[in-house]
Amino acid sequence: MSERDTHVAELREIVAEVLELEPEEVADTADFVEEYEADSLRAIEILARIEKKYKVEIPQAELNEMRSLKAVHEVVARHAGWQD
Repeated sequence: MSERDTHVAELREIVAEVLELEPEEVADTADFVEEYEADSLRAIEILARIEKKYKVEIPQAELNEMRSLKAVHEVVARHAGWQD
């Protein structure tokens, strides 16, 4: 498993847990709001868990961009300095 795959799998676990889904139910490009009925409180919870796990600070202004697993990975990678 590549480093990117590991990061995506970890992020999928976080998102699934907050959205009360099974990890395999979280598709890479599915819109959290439209597909899983996520609200702003859940988005903030996802952000908080990511910040705690990876010890990064992501501005809440980035939440609008974090609407899918793929987008979450891109935002976290940018702030965590991941090269994957």
